[in-house]
Amino acid sequence: MTTWQGWHRFATTAPPVPPRPGAPPRNTEERLAYHSAFVTIRTPAISTLATQVRTLMILGRHQQTTARPSLIVTGPAAAGKTTALLHVGRACHLAHTRKNPTPPGTAHPAVPVAYVLVPPGATAKTLTAEFARYLGIPTTTRMTQTQITDAVCHTYTAAGIQLVLIDEIHRLNPRTTTGSQAADLLKDLTERLPATFVYAGINLPDTPLFSGTRGAQLAGRATLIACGPLPARHGTREPFRDVITDIENALDLTHHKNGTLPRHAPYLHQRTAGRIGSLTRLIRQAAITAICDGTERITKQSLEAIRLDHLAETHHRPRTRGR
Repeated sequence: MTTWQGWHRFATTAPPVPPRPGAPPRNTEERLAYHSAFVTIRTPAISTLATQVRTLMILGRHQQTTARPSLIVTGPAAAGKTTALLHVGRACHLAHTRKNPTPPGTAHPAVPVAYVLVPPGATAKTLTAEFARYLGIPTTTRMTQTQITDAVCHTYTAAGIQLVLIDEIHRLNPRTTTGSQAADLLKDLTERLPATFVYAGINLPDTPLFSGTRGAQLAGRATLIACGPLPARHGTREPFRDVITDIENALDLTHHKNGTLPRHAPYLHQRTAGRIGSLTRLIRQAAITAICDGTERITKQSLEAIRLDHLAETHHRPRTRGR
């Protein structure tokens, strides 16, 4: 998705659809493919990000003199940051193309969204090259960073980019010479491009991105959205149990009884530490296993048999049983 063609294919491909009541049952291969891709569960972080992006895009639409306000999505690994970023980016892409359909005979469709990954050990030039690669802007080794940046700004503006999504931003370290130059490049792009920037990365307030003069500039322009583990309880609400219910309702298993997984919410919260990425992976793996072994249902016993990602496993401490 770090090229326009890949992003366009992602944004315009219909997302997986849960089984509909009364619809013909899907075969085994179709159901395995469905649980592999699966639906996007709308978490509180996704709802907050969607609202903030929509508001800030309107806020900065006619701003000319300074950088538009931006957003920072932060949280631990497996908390659903990239999922939230892609979900909101796809929604923006589809909303724009619905309102601005491509005229007949036009060779290229509208390009409202850009998605860029910060490369490991990014320098200003390699980061600029990633922006150029997204739209297929030709570059050569002889081109200076300034020349590539000028080409990126001109092409992005001409293409009508309105939303720039930058993932893995924690890879930047402004305390190093190359990292500080890359951070300055991003600041330059936010001032030159008529677009709203959204950054995503792991535990960003604890990184050098928020320290020093450059960090103060970024913090002063950006709204922070925490995409952390879901709490078991929040006042009178149980957000983690609500997400489990949404996931269970989307399963396509012939013998699974709805209401089974929410009853195991305390166990699932302990097992995944409330991380949405770990939770969805655990349940999807259990669903695929249930299809393959013919049981067609998920139980606590079948969940226990699934090995999770290392991060979740290191946080999971099974209770010691008494004698």
